[in-house]
Amino acid sequence: MILKPIGVVKSPFKTQNDAPRQGRFSDAVSEIVIFDEYADGLHKIENLRHIIVLYWMDKASRDKLRVVPPGETEERGVFTTRSPSRPNPIGLCVVEILEVERNRLKVRWLDALDGSPVIDIKKYSPEIDCVNQLEGQQP
Repeated sequence: MILKPIGVVKSPFKTQNDAPRQGRFSDAVSEIVIFDEYADGLHKIENLRHIIVLYWMDKASRDKLRVVPPGETEERGVFTTRSPSRPNPIGLCVVEILEVERNRLKVRWLDALDGSPVIDIKKYSPEIDCVNQLEGQQP
């Protein structure tokens, strides 16, 4: 498997203690800088209000399979949590696009640390990505 970063996060969060538990718990503004070779993939992104950002949590521990989530006292398996500590520390955030300038996106609700590699961006679609929208629909 080969992952190639498509960009990097410029964030006010320098350490794990700086970052909110979830991006939606903060109105801090971050910037996503897409590398020039991938900038064409942003064509018409200014027409979107929200996107899904996948990023590599490069400062997270990769050797934990059990963690104690915030506000809890009992250990749980990492696959039942949103902990950054996991075998493949891939972060996922739905963010709001505030501004687009060439290969730079200013966004709100991103909980990534400064310098985190961006591995993908996808269009957010409430009809597909929101469970409340899917309930009651037949597969």
